[in-house]
Amino acid sequence: MSHSAYGKIWVAAQGALEDLIQKEIPAEPPRPQKDQQVAFHTLATFYVKYVQILRSLETVYDQIVHPQKRRVIRHVLDGVMGRVLELKREMVDLEFSEFHYYDDILQDLKLTPEDIEIPIPRYFVSEKIRVLKDRERILAQILAQAGPQELETKVNVKQLSLAEAVRLIQVSERARQGRLRAKFMKEIRQEEEKELQAKIRGVTTLDPDEASTRIQKVWRGYSQRKRTKKERLEEMIFLGMLPAPQQQQTSAARLQAQQVESTRHVVQEEHEVEFQHALVSIRETIRSLEGPDIKESLQEQIRQWFIECHDATGKFPDYPDEEDGGSAAIFAEKTPEQVAAELAAKEEEKEKKKKSKGKKDKKSGKKEKKKDKKGKGKKGKGDKEEEEQGWKMTPSNFLPTVVEGNKSYKDVWQGRDEGHNFSQRFDGELIKEEKRKEVEEEIRIQVDELMRQELKNLKLTVDREKGKKKKGKKGGKKKKKKKGKKGGKKKQKKEKDLTADRTIESLYEELVQEGLLIRPSRTKLTDFIGEYSYLGTTLRQADIEPMPSLSDVKQLMALYGILPLGSQAVHEKAPLMKTLLLAGPAGVGKKMLVHALCTETGANLFNLSSANIAGKYPGKSGLQMMLHMVFKVARQLQPSVVWIGDAEKTFYKKVPKAEKEMEPKRLKKDLPKLLKSIKAEDRVLIVGTTRRPFDADLKPFCKVYKKILLIPRPDYSSRLVLWSHVILQNRGLVTNALDLSSLAKITDGYTQGHMMRAVQAVLTDRRVQLQDKKPLTAVEFISPLARQDPIYKEEEEAFKTWYAKTPLGKKRAKAAKASEEDGESGKAGKSKGKKAGKKGKKKKKKKKK
Repeated sequence: MSHSAYGKIWVAAQGALEDLIQKEIPAEPPRPQKDQQVAFHTLATFYVKYVQILRSLETVYDQIVHPQKRRVIRHVLDGVMGRVLELKREMVDLEFSEFHYYDDILQDLKLTPEDIEIPIPRYFVSEKIRVLKDRERILAQILAQAGPQELETKVNVKQLSLAEAVRLIQVSERARQGRLRAKFMKEIRQEEEKELQAKIRGVTTLDPDEASTRIQKVWRGYSQRKRTKKERLEEMIFLGMLPAPQQQQTSAARLQAQQVESTRHVVQEEHEVEFQHALVSIRETIRSLEGPDIKESLQEQIRQWFIECHDATGKFPDYPDEEDGGSAAIFAEKTPEQVAAELAAKEEEKEKKKKSKGKKDKKSGKKEKKKDKKGKGKKGKGDKEEEEQGWKMTPSNFLPTVVEGNKSYKDVWQGRDEGHNFSQRFDGELIKEEKRKEVEEEIRIQVDELMRQELKNLKLTVDREKGKKKKGKKGGKKKKKKKGKKGGKKKQKKEKDLTADRTIESLYEELVQEGLLIRPSRTKLTDFIGEYSYLGTTLRQADIEPMPSLSDVKQLMALYGILPLGSQAVHEKAPLMKTLLLAGPAGVGKKMLVHALCTETGANLFNLSSANIAGKYPGKSGLQMMLHMVFKVARQLQPSVVWIGDAEKTFYKKVPKAEKEMEPKRLKKDLPKLLKSIKAEDRVLIVGTTRRPFDADLKPFCKVYKKILLIPRPDYSSRLVLWSHVILQNRGLVTNALDLSSLAKITDGYTQGHMMRAVQAVLTDRRVQLQDKKPLTAVEFISPLARQDPIYKEEEEAFKTWYAKTPLGKKRAKAAKASEEDGESGKAGKSKGKKAGKKGKKKKKKKKK
C-alpha cells in the first residue's frame, strides 16, 4: 500500500473518532439510564466502534513513515487503547461478568467477529527490539555456562558390560530377521491362495477382444470416477464449502506485501534518525540566530511593563515567582492595572486565610449541628434522589487524551497540503515552531533572573522600599523543609533496599542461575486457536449462562494483560491490574497464554511456582531476599510477568503429606504485601495458573487474585479449527479422506493438549512420508485419544460451582436472583390488579340490584 492509502485510513479513523467524541461528550449531560439492557447496548456499541478505530490506528502507526505524523497517531492510539479498557471495565461492573457478546451490534453495523478482535500493537516489541536482543544474548550466555553442569547431574547413563551389549544387539537382530521372515512367508501364502482360487473357479484364457473390452471398461470407469471426483472438489472449492489447496501455502501476493511492509519499517527508521538530527540542528540555529533578538524584545517588554505599572499605581510591581510562571504571567494579554490588582488580591487572600483560621474552629461545632438538623429534615428528598438515580458513565482518564490528539490532528494535519512531500520526510516549519517556543522559554528564565535584579535596583533607587514580606516567606520555607524531612524518613523505612551494594546485572545473573528467571517460549497470542461463540447472546436471552469460548479468553488476555503491560501511558491511567488468575482443566493452554503474554510485550518471565522455589533461599530472611531480588529486577527491567504455577498450592486448605517438605504455602503471607508495593508506574503483573482452584481457601485466594479468567475446554467449532491447525503444524496434510467434522464431534471433552499428543503419536516420520500414497483418516487418531482421560462433566461442573462462589460470581447470581424477584413481583402485581378489578365489578352489580 502507498503513503496516500494509509493517509486515507488515518483520515477515516479520525472522522469516526470525532463522531464518537461528540456522542461521549454531548452538549447537555445525559440523564441516568435505569434500563440495564439499554445501558449495556450503549456501552457495547461504543466498545465495538473504539475497537475498530484502534485496529485502523494500529495499522497506520505501524506503516506510516512520516515521523511527526507518527507522534500524533501514537498519542491518539494510547488514548483509544485506554478508553477500550475503561469501557470493558464498565461492562464488567454492569453485567457482573468477564465475558460479553455483541451479536446484535455486529449485525446492525454489518461486521464480522474478526472485526472486533483486539489488535496487539507491534510497537510493543519493535521499538525495543535491540534491548530484547541484548537481553536474549545475555540470557543465552548465562544458561550456556550453567547448562553442562545441569546435564551432568540429570543424565544417568546405565553402563553395560561387553557381553550384555552383544546379547542386546543379538536379540534385536534376531527379532528383525524374524519379522522379515514372517512377512516373506505371509506373501508366499497369499500367492498360493490366489492360485488355488483360480484353479477352483476354472479360469481359462479369454478371447483377445473380450479381454480388451474388459480392460477398457475398468479403465474408463476408473478415469471417469477420478474426473468426477476432481470436478466435485473444484465445485466445492468454488462454492466456498472447502478451502483451496493453495491457501495452505503463502501466496506470492502475500509475500510481496510482507516485503513492502518490512521496507517501510526500514524507511521509518531512516526518517526517524533524520528527524532527531533536525531537532538538534534547528534548535541550535534558532538559538544562535533568533536568541539575541528574543532576549532584547523580552527585556524591552518587561521594562515597559515596569513603567506602565508605576504610572498606573504609583509604585513598581512585584515580579511574579517562577511557580506563577515568571514573566509569562505578565504577557497573558492583561493590562498593568489588572496584573497589579491580581497580585494585591492574592496578598489579601493570604491575610484573610490567616485571620479566618481561628473563627472557623469556633464555628465548626455550630455548623455540624445545623447540618445534622438539615439532614434529618430532608430524608425524604434524599430517598427520592436515590430512587431517580440510574446508571451513569464514570469519568474517563483517557477521553481528554483522545480529545487533545484529535484537536492536534485537526489543527495541523487535516487541511495540510502534503503534495510536495512525496517521500513523507519531516516538516521543518513545524519543528521551528516547537523549538522556537522551547528556546523562548529558556531565554525567558535567564531574562527573569536579570529583570528581578533590575527591578530590585529600581525599587532601591526610586521607591526606597525594602521587602519585609520576604522574611515571612523564608520562615514559611523553613517550616516546609521540616515537613519534607519527616516525609523523607517515612519513605526510607518503606523503601529498604536489601541489595543496595549490588548491580542489576549481578541480580539478573543470580536469578537466571537459580531458575527463577526463565526464558519464555516464542509463542504468539494468535497461536492460541479458538472460534467465536455464536450462541452467547441467544443463551443469555434465555437466562442460560453460556460457557465462554476460547476466542473470548484470547480477547480478555489481550485486554487485561498485553495492552496494559505493553504501553506505559496506558498502564498508568487505565484500571490497575496487579494480578490475573487463569483457571481451567489441564491441557487448555494456561501456560501457553503466559508465554504469549511475555512474547507479545517483550516482558521478563519470573517463575515463583511452589515446585520451583522449593529448597531455594530457605528461612524467612531468605524468602524476603528472594522476593526483593525478583521484584527489584522486575521493576528495573519492566515490563515483567511473575508466574505462579499451581497457584492453589499457596492457599491450600490442608497441605498433603507428600508436599509438606516443599512448603507450598511459603508465599501466602508475603503476596498481599507485595501487591501493595506495586504502583501504577510499575508494569509488573502477577499471573497465577491453576487446574484445581477448589483445593484453595477461597477468601485469601480471591483477595490476591481479584481478576479470574475461567478457561473452558474447546467447543465443537474450536475443535474443528484446532484439528486442522494441529495436523498442519505437525507436517500433516488435510485431505477429503480426513473427516474433520466427525473427528471434532467424537472428541467432545478433550482439550488442546490431548489433541496435540494424539497428532504427535500418529504423525511419525514414516507416516508423514506415506501421506501421498495413503492419506490420513480420522480412525487413526482414535486409538491414541482412547489412551487419554477426557474432561468429564463432573470436573466441568466443579469449576462452574467454584467460579459461582468467587466475588464476581456471587454478584452475578445475586443480580440474577433480584431480576427474577422483580419479574415475579410484577406478575403478582398484575394478578392483584385483575382480582381488584373483578371485585369492583361485583360491587357495582350489587349496587345496581
